[in-house]
Amino acid sequence: MGQITLPGNPPIAVTLRRSAQARRLSLRMSQIDGRVTLTMPRRLPEREALGFLRDKESWLRGHLDARGADVRIVLGAVLPVEGVAHELRPGQGRSVRLVQGAVEVPGPEDRMAARLQGWLRTLARERLAAASDRYAAALGRPYARLTLRDTRSRWGSCTADGALMYSWRLILAPPEILDYVAAHEVAHLAEMNHSRAFWDTVERLYGDWRDARGWLRAEGGGLHRYRFGD
Repeated sequence: MGQITLPGNPPIAVTLRRSAQARRLSLRMSQIDGRVTLTMPRRLPEREALGFLRDKESWLRGHLDARGADVRIVLGAVLPVEGVAHELRPGQGRSVRLVQGAVEVPGPEDRMAARLQGWLRTLARERLAAASDRYAAALGRPYARLTLRDTRSRWGSCTADGALMYSWRLILAPPEILDYVAAHEVAHLAEMNHSRAFWDTVERLYGDWRDARGWLRAEGGGLHRYRFGD
């Protein structure tokens, strides 16, 4: 892989990926982290790739603008918690506190992001465990364990032995979105596929899941804009 820069304001870094299987140029922008990748045939000259990027510049800048800039976790930043925007403020004592319109984080500012992330993960585990317990009881199928990660490609998973995994960033989304993902993964305890029977199970557990799934597709990538220094 290589990298070129598309000039402009701001310049755009583009990763070049040469592929023996590629028959044409293909441009992709990640909604998760805003990275731009241009896949190209192995023997195509780089100048042709740059010309292709110039032709697509308006499209690319439009999508980058729509995604929005990354948000660094610093004092004064605004972060959603369970779908509600909160300003990050300095706090007193030893515990992170959620107050009207704000999250108060005690301690030195250079440790704030790590401390806040730990608090969010704890809250996410509480909410996801409660939802998973509720749906597993309704399904009549226990799960083996629950883990949290900062996954980029999926919001949750369920293994054949009943282990559930979720992205802790679901705590940033509205509660009904977190609940939908929990219902989706718990439904896999009965149906390890995405068949009609699986979606019927999700609907029996959660109700109409279509709006929640649509929200994740349209808005979920934005939950990765919040940068905790990881």
